[in-house]
Amino acid sequence: MTVQRDEDPATAPTCWCCGKEHPEARLVRLGAHPEVGVCLDCARWLHRRARQREDEHRSGLGPRLRASIDAVRATVIRRGWHERGVLGALLRRIDRRLP
Repeated sequence: MTVQRDEDPATAPTCWCCGKEHPEARLVRLGAHPEVGVCLDCARWLHRRARQREDEHRSGLGPRLRASIDAVRATVIRRGWHERGVLGALLRRIDRRLP
């Protein structure tokens, strides 16, 4: 008896968040649900959202500083500065290093 797999090995796995195809090395699998793969960019986004939720119930310098960074990030995205040539590349590079 043989078992047929649902996955076609010729197709790259897709991110469950953004739907883009990525090689397996660029996906993070969920422990209890290994069928769920999230790309590294979406995993970073999810981490930021989780941190924001935690910071809602905290006070102090750290949460305020992260909230300020998030506000600047939202302004940059709203104005489309992250899509502008060299400036956009620089802003995206900085963003990868921020909490």
